[in-house]
Amino acid sequence: MPAITGRARLFAVLGDPVRQVRAPELLNPVFAELGLDAVLVPVHAPVAHLAEVVRGLQRAGNVDGLLVTVPHKARARDFAEVHSDAVRLAGSTNALRREADGHWYAENFDGTGFVAGLVAAGHPPAGKQVTLVGAGGAGGAIAAALVLAGVARLNVVDVDRARVRTLLDRLSEHAGGRVSEGTPPAGDSADVVVNATPLGLRADDPLPFAPGRLAPGTVVADIIMSPRETRLLRTAAAHGLPVHHGEHMLTHQLQLYRDFFGLRRRPGTEQPACADHTGPLTRPDRTAYD
Repeated sequence: MPAITGRARLFAVLGDPVRQVRAPELLNPVFAELGLDAVLVPVHAPVAHLAEVVRGLQRAGNVDGLLVTVPHKARARDFAEVHSDAVRLAGSTNALRREADGHWYAENFDGTGFVAGLVAAGHPPAGKQVTLVGAGGAGGAIAAALVLAGVARLNVVDVDRARVRTLLDRLSEHAGGRVSEGTPPAGDSADVVVNATPLGLRADDPLPFAPGRLAPGTVVADIIMSPRETRLLRTAAAHGLPVHHGEHMLTHQLQLYRDFFGLRRRPGTEQPACADHTGPLTRPDRTAYD
């Protein structure tokens, strides 16, 4: 890793808790590979102080971007002046960037990353029946991406039924009647069941649903990235069910982050593209280093 200088551009990933995030392990090597004087750090942002943390970071002149994890993805929309279509459809964001004019732009890559991971692992969701447990920030993004990916049926389950109804209302224009409120999965006809809740971050968390009650061959997917082998996935594997790990959702977002934040070395030079740059790494056209 190159030395961090006084000219470094800063990125932060916000969560509560935050010790489980893997984004620094994946993105900091990208900065090094491109020769960028930049670093991504984890920031523990307690729910009660999220606004203070975010506004403080946004007022720091050398902070160019924020990544967002549980439980802040829905609320983080409030800290951006411009929202992408994915954010409006999902109702949440997991990435914000500072634009050249100082405004903040919110995007959401959770859903596209999750679907890309499923496809790469041999579980394409098109034409499949999917049960999604959790309609929060990540769940909303995944629901939107699954609908756009052409699922035959999507059942959404959450203890907060009002949150499910809000999500269904947002998706109704695109879903064509393919999305409905479901019940906890148990021996139903789902081809894929997804845990999009935080249950599994801690060793003593209860299971979000009972894998032993699922039909043989049902793919059990988790979006928890650390621990890699959650209790849910261990239990599902013990029952002979195929499992899909949470890390795939993040690893398939890496190129999207590179494009979103304009992380490119200037062609034809061995010098870091940002060596003489003291402003944000990003621009609205996302080509700051082309």
